[in-house]
Formats: sequence, C-alpha cells, structure tokens
Amino acid sequence: MTLMHDQRYETAFRRLRERGEGAFVPFTVLGDPDPESSLAILRAFADGGADMLELGIAFSDPLADGPTIQAADLRALDAGVDPVVALEILARFREERTEIPIGLLLYANLVRRPGPATFYRRVGRAGADSVLVADLPWEESAPFKEAAEKAGVGSVLMATPTTSEERLERILAEEGPYLYVVSRTGVTGRDHNLARSAAPLLRRIRRRSRIPTLLGFGVGKPEHVRLALAAGADGAISGSAVVEIIAQHASDGGRALSRAARERLAGEVRNFVTAMKKATRS
Repeated sequence: MTLMHDQRYETAFRRLRERGEGAFVPFTVLGDPDPESSLAILRAFADGGADMLELGIAFSDPLADGPTIQAADLRALDAGVDPVVALEILARFREERTEIPIGLLLYANLVRRPGPATFYRRVGRAGADSVLVADLPWEESAPFKEAAEKAGVGSVLMATPTTSEERLERILAEEGPYLYVVSRTGVTGRDHNLARSAAPLLRRIRRRSRIPTLLGFGVGKPEHVRLALAAGADGAISGSAVVEIIAQHASDGGRALSRAARERLAGEVRNFVTAMKKATRS
C-alpha cells in the first residue's frame, strides 16, 4: 500500500514536472520565535506558494547549523518550545493544510531520547511526511529507518560533495522520498558559489538515480534558486534567509510577539517565499 508521505511527495514532484517548475522549500525552526508566530509563519509559507516545507525541532547543540539557525533554536527553547510543543504546532498546521509535504530536519538525540519507535509514531501522527536526521551516520540508521517505515514516515538522507562513490551508491539504494543534496562542506549559511560546488555531485547522482534532489545550504536569494535548478537540482531549500527575517522581528527573552508584529512578520515571510517560488518558473 502507498503510504501518505509517498503520496504527498510523489504528487508534488509530479505536478512540478508537469508545470516545468522546480520546488521551493522554506525552512524554519518550529516555535521560533514563539508558538503562535511559528504557526503564522507556516501559514505564510503555504500562502506564499511553497511546494514543500522543511522544519526543525529546537536542539541545544545543532552541529550542522550556522549561527543564524543556532540562534533560532535558542529562541524557540527560550519560548518553552520542547519537542512536544513543536509537534503540537505541526499538528495544528497539518489540520489546516492537508496536501503540502512536510519534512523534519533534526538531530539524533531527539529521536533516541524517547526511542525511535515512539518518536516516529509521534511525528507521523502530527503530520510529518519525512525525517532527516542530520548527525546520524548511515551505518547506524537501520533502527531509525525501520521505526520510520512502521510509522508511515519517509527517511531522507544527505549527500555532500565529499561523499564517496561507494557511500553514494548505498544512499541511493535507500530510495527515500527525495535526496537532500548539500551544496558544500561546512555548516548552514549563505553561499554564492553553490551551483559551481554542487553541479558535479548532482551529475554523479543523476547518472545513478532518478530520485528527486533538493539542494540546501546557501540558498538565500531568487538567483540562488535559479542556479540550483540550472545545476541540475529538482528544487532548493532555503533556511538561513527565512530565519534572518524572523530574527529581525523577534522579541527578547522569549516574549511572544503581539498580533500586529506577528502579522508583519508573516507578511514579510510570505513575500520572501513568493519571490523565491517565482524563480523556480524562470
């Protein structure tokens, strides 16, 4: 039987191919800068035309993230957003928007703490379609993937420019809903040379597989989206640029934004997403 996460991703990628478009996928940390504002941001993503969402759960030691997203994690934690609250935000949004694919990008300790079976069951019930565990070695991923499959949640893996041929073959054999392609080595943040650094890896992937590819790390402007698609990616993920917008509106000390401030933030995020999505049609 086809699982719901497969249906959502397959439907979204098929529609994009039919329209000759790439995917635009914004990222935010659930609960940043506060729960109600976070929900407003998710709505702004969808209203702005995002094709899929990638969402983080705040973690105290996010090794793969640069200072911008680390600050987002701290704002969410200061606002009292633990994994339970984060999934409540996700579940509220999923009730409103049933079609858009939603992936989580997080760290292994968040899965290990309750145990893989419990964790994936919770995220599946909340409405997540996939999970990418950023610091999980492929060699240790089997229990995570087994628990994900039982919960009806897809497992997403990463490939980087330094991924060996043997390891790339193993990653592609897993056949997740898509492959997260890291544009460069290092941590998240903007990168003006992403197409040049990512194109060879994308060619290596395409010679072996037709799995959809989403390029992340360094996508902050519409021109970056166009470069990602020109390099051979099926879509682009933008995180730091969105989080920078949130940071400009955030209050100090975990205080929730006023309704007016929340609406201004949501409007700016929606305009950003609209501009980035437009670049997938160029």
